[in-house]
Amino acid sequence: MKELWKNKVFVLVASADLLQQIGIWVRNMALLFYIVEQTGNDPVAVSLLTVFEYAPIFVFSIVGGTLADRWNPKRTMITGDALSAVSIAVILSFVVAGWWQVVFAATAVSAIVSQFSQPSSAVMFKRHVPEDLIPAATGVTQSLMALFTIIGPVLGTVIYSWAGVKSSLALLIALFTLSALMQLALPTYKRASRLAGGSVWKEMKAGWAYMRGQRNLMLITLSFALIGLGAGLIQPLDVFLITERLHLDKEDLQWFYSLAGIGMLIGGAAAATLGRKANPRLVVAAGFAFLALSVAVEALSVWTGLTASMRFLVGAAMAFLQVVLGATLISMVEEAYIGRVNGTATPVMMAAMLIGTAASGFLMKSISLVPTYLIAAAIILLSVPIALRLRFSARAEVEVGSGG
Repeated sequence: MKELWKNKVFVLVASADLLQQIGIWVRNMALLFYIVEQTGNDPVAVSLLTVFEYAPIFVFSIVGGTLADRWNPKRTMITGDALSAVSIAVILSFVVAGWWQVVFAATAVSAIVSQFSQPSSAVMFKRHVPEDLIPAATGVTQSLMALFTIIGPVLGTVIYSWAGVKSSLALLIALFTLSALMQLALPTYKRASRLAGGSVWKEMKAGWAYMRGQRNLMLITLSFALIGLGAGLIQPLDVFLITERLHLDKEDLQWFYSLAGIGMLIGGAAAATLGRKANPRLVVAAGFAFLALSVAVEALSVWTGLTASMRFLVGAAMAFLQVVLGATLISMVEEAYIGRVNGTATPVMMAAMLIGTAASGFLMKSISLVPTYLIAAAIILLSVPIALRLRFSARAEVEVGSGG
């Protein structure tokens, strides 16, 4: 880990991620509370914020990944943060003018920009972070996300309550500007000649062809789809698990989310420390099996302590899996294709989650809560034999005790 913190690229990217995470949660809470106040607690208006956040991922992630493989990643990351700052400044001007409806655009613009800048971070890691340190680097960035899952809503709420929406947006401008300026210190990046050598569409097709030719990538993407489908089936039903099975108030759901966030933080930290010593195939297969078991246990449990413990362990397992898989993908994918692989695998999982989410309510009404959870567990369990078919290099399979 000491070598990692001496790596200039990692420190700069992680510091920029920290500023971006603060900005994201200030934005999320400020816009949420502002919309609630302006619409008189209109649930449709509030739900639209989620739509404006996730819809661009499907539209722009594949294109963004392709362009990340074409463009200079340093320039892309700096431009992304700069555009975020400019867009927030425009939104602030509309808020000052009283045109509150325009704030929906802030979420959409931020989501669109992230689809271009996030894959570029992976490209920079691939080029400048030694391969044996990539699990630790991925673990630290994952831990940052988990940490802000816990403290982000509190931080955003405090800032909004203390300063209001205008000052919150002004703080956003400063954070994204500082992040852009910080990334100016990243090393100059020179692209190799483009493999597809033509249009964006040709390079997108080249990326898909590359994925089809990589057995591990196809298996991992299929696993992502199954995990997403299973998670989507149960995600909207968590509140019913708390109220019907545990007989708690719906407001108590926040504590279970907090436990999952703490688990993610610990799991990410563990992966950062132990990731390079892990057998990726067995870790992924065991992690998927544990997730399936935990979903079944949560559904059958009528004890708050057991359900809470499982929720914590699920968060830790999910973070560990994400770090191991993320580091494995960066290691196995050629540098020229990292953006396109990331831009394809992520929307596949999210599309499966949305399908599961859309079906969950109908399924619960048809067969009740517990059977729906058990179906989700069975779907997740299908990913275990797929994970066992993964084949990594001998170095990845047996690299134990190589850390320092």
